[in-house]
Amino acid sequence: MFIDFFLTLKKHKIPCSLRELLDLIALIKTDIIFADVDAFYNLAKVVMVKDEVHYDKYDRAFAEYFEGIEQIDIFDTVLPDDWLRKEFEKHLSKEEQEQLKSLGGLDELMNTLKKRLEEQKERHAGGNKWVGTGGTSPFGAYGYNPEGIRVGQDKNRNNSAVKVWDKREFKNFDQDRELGSRNIKLALKKLRKFARTGASEKLDINTTISSTAKNGGLLDVHMEPERHNAVKVLMFFDIGGSMDEYIHTCEELFTAAHSEFKHLEFFYFHNCLYEKVWRDNQRRHSETVDLEEIIRTFGADYKVIFVGDATMGPYEIVAPGGSVEHWNEKPGSDHMNRLTSHFNKVAWLNPQPELHWSYYHSIDIIKQLIGNKMYPLTVDGIGRAIKELS
Repeated sequence: MFIDFFLTLKKHKIPCSLRELLDLIALIKTDIIFADVDAFYNLAKVVMVKDEVHYDKYDRAFAEYFEGIEQIDIFDTVLPDDWLRKEFEKHLSKEEQEQLKSLGGLDELMNTLKKRLEEQKERHAGGNKWVGTGGTSPFGAYGYNPEGIRVGQDKNRNNSAVKVWDKREFKNFDQDRELGSRNIKLALKKLRKFARTGASEKLDINTTISSTAKNGGLLDVHMEPERHNAVKVLMFFDIGGSMDEYIHTCEELFTAAHSEFKHLEFFYFHNCLYEKVWRDNQRRHSETVDLEEIIRTFGADYKVIFVGDATMGPYEIVAPGGSVEHWNEKPGSDHMNRLTSHFNKVAWLNPQPELHWSYYHSIDIIKQLIGNKMYPLTVDGIGRAIKELS
């Protein structure tokens, strides 16, 4: 069972190893869970999945392995008496206990179910005997027998079953799905590096205990600074023109980055980086910041992230006066090289689908200027960029 489950996870490209599988088996042997699909689902997810971005893949693998729960064939499965009895006791009312007498009582009902499971060799729908869907059998789903055990039915259709084996509802969450602030945060958090900074306001429990013991039992309290994300991030957002259709995506990225990084600075530019950038789009022509000032202000340890589709005329990058908004004495490529040579780690996130990049010469030029460190603005792409920046 566990080998097949492990292979199903690998089939769905979940990066789990035999070490995790052995850990899961060891936990199962401790009887930490027993005959509970929900508990197994949660336990296996904790042990086998090390990154939240793979939760959707895990849900789909789990659904496939157990055939979505509602389609699972349990005909060769042994149902433990203790588990069945406990579940019945939790869900049966006095009236339902009286109704069970029509089948000879609880013992007779469980014996009949086990016998049906041993006899039945295939999935069944309709009828009044076999375990399946529909029909009037006391075992199965979507049926009409008032004294039954429901297997694989979503919710309670006729309020008539003794035990519900609910089908699972799997929440979408994947590296390739549309961006949202939550899954962007999950990708960005990989860049976090914590350090203890600020005033000593947090109790250092380990040092306090050790020092108190060495002090003959006299309390010796030690404090320490709290741990904060020490990573410093500098972001440049392309704004206007072809980037208008990606406004919502960039807002999601900015919101996530703002909540994840304590040291975050951001500026705007249009199409290509030139000698000036700005913080407020409403004052983009009156309140600008010189690129040289940014280089003087921010140290080389800042992680630099460009966000833009890099779609423009090639002359806007390589020619003096190429800007469509002002006269630039030096080509944009010079300013890009000036910035990238100052900062140690630079990456570019492109919201345009990666399949379209080859259609634009300007994208190829920008890629060369940043050392081919351009990534798609997807959760997977952000993850790859973060790996480069780390």
